[in-house]
Amino acid sequence: MVYEISLPQKIRFCVGALNSLTDEINKLAPKRILVVTDSGVAKSGLVNAIKNQLSKIEIPFEVFSDAEREPTLSGLNVMAKELHNRHYDLLIGFGGGSSIDTAKGLSVLLSYGGSCQQYVGVDKVPGQCIPVFAIPTTAGTGSEVTNIAIFSDNEKALKLGIVSPHLLPKVAIVDPTLSYSCPQKVTAASGIDALVHAIESYTSIKANNFTDALALKAIELIAGSLKVAVSNGADAEARNHLSEGALFAGISFCNAGVAAVHALAYPLGGKFHISHGVANGLLLPYVMECNLSSNFQKYSVISRLLGENTEGVSLPEAAERGVRAIKALVNDIDIPLRLRDLGVPQEDLEGMALATMEVTRLLANNPKKLTLDDVREIWQNAW
Repeated sequence: MVYEISLPQKIRFCVGALNSLTDEINKLAPKRILVVTDSGVAKSGLVNAIKNQLSKIEIPFEVFSDAEREPTLSGLNVMAKELHNRHYDLLIGFGGGSSIDTAKGLSVLLSYGGSCQQYVGVDKVPGQCIPVFAIPTTAGTGSEVTNIAIFSDNEKALKLGIVSPHLLPKVAIVDPTLSYSCPQKVTAASGIDALVHAIESYTSIKANNFTDALALKAIELIAGSLKVAVSNGADAEARNHLSEGALFAGISFCNAGVAAVHALAYPLGGKFHISHGVANGLLLPYVMECNLSSNFQKYSVISRLLGENTEGVSLPEAAERGVRAIKALVNDIDIPLRLRDLGVPQEDLEGMALATMEVTRLLANNPKKLTLDDVREIWQNAW
């Protein structure tokens, strides 16, 4: 087995990890810093935690709190035009995956100019960009350790990715305490997103021993903590395990890739503006059902990690129990299991199926080669 692993230069995970921020900044010696976050994080007061850290050092910094909750290519272009003359040499993405992805996108545009559309795809970024420190305040997206940033293209009604090793954050600081005040719905959506990352990377055709080890531990941590974190956000142990699981899942999928769940979620989110985590959580069991026969062994392992008793049953039955466990988990954290409940018209399913088949970068990772009829069936089952 031969594989290569991409990681940020440094990952720091612990309760209180934010206290290491100034030390990491001083090593880089920037002259001007921009913190990228969204209005929700700013209004919650959580942004004060990073302001307090930055006030300890004599380096000018500004806080940009207009990152979009579901970032768009057009919005990123507008932001870059507004900020391009400020001469920042360090960007800090602080918030959920959207804020971190926005910081990554800005690092490209502020370094090389142009429009973000020209960088969409794989390896379109020409070289090193303004360094990014990534500090998540949710447990889910894994963006702090990945080489991808996702943006909606409103004209195409699709979500698209900028994928490049130059998007890997220089430093990732994961402090579970920053997620303690995360709202219940966000905890649910981001947590199930992390579980999708772990399951898809574990079953991806690009999976390897390194990514499998992380994905399996991620499934164990997330499955054991997500319901508790959603129902009781004050449970520190659950929050800590969920944050660590999301981190491991992020590293795993950055290196093994995600697959058909994400391929379906892109047109669903792009057309109906459904949050990424909710889209992934809803679609996961239906994609798993379709994929089971591709690797009953791995899906039976997933079942056991989800808490299912698989002793004395056939591999297909053991694998199928994992699908039922996922449906129960998604229902328990109050994420819809039917597209109709999100207002998706049945007559739009054909267009969504066709759009899914265009997401070839992700479908190529799927453990089962999906035909258009397979994808149609998944959409219909999910409706």
